[in-house]
Amino acid sequence: MFIYNVTTKITPAIHEAWVKWMKEIHIPDVMNTHCFTDHRFVRILEIDDSEGPTYAVQFFAKSKANYHNYLENHAPAIRKDVLDNWGADFISFRSLMELVN
Repeated sequence: MFIYNVTTKITPAIHEAWVKWMKEIHIPDVMNTHCFTDHRFVRILEIDDSEGPTYAVQFFAKSKANYHNYLENHAPAIRKDVLDNWGADFISFRSLMELVN
């Protein structure tokens, strides 16, 4: 199992609208690619939120091939949508993790 993690710090000005958009638009769009089997959306605690809150969304893929399919065939359009909606009001970084049993 592979976990595609996207951690995002957002400005306070877009906080409520961004969370709503993530739940209603973005996460469903990513899940509708059928590259991932599940997801988790969490707020990161015990960090400095003075410049805005930080969230992470984790998407679970059965294989690395599913993850690469997402990157090659879906991520460019989805990332463009994020930029078109939120511009410079956020900063994100992405990582791929493997579940260790």
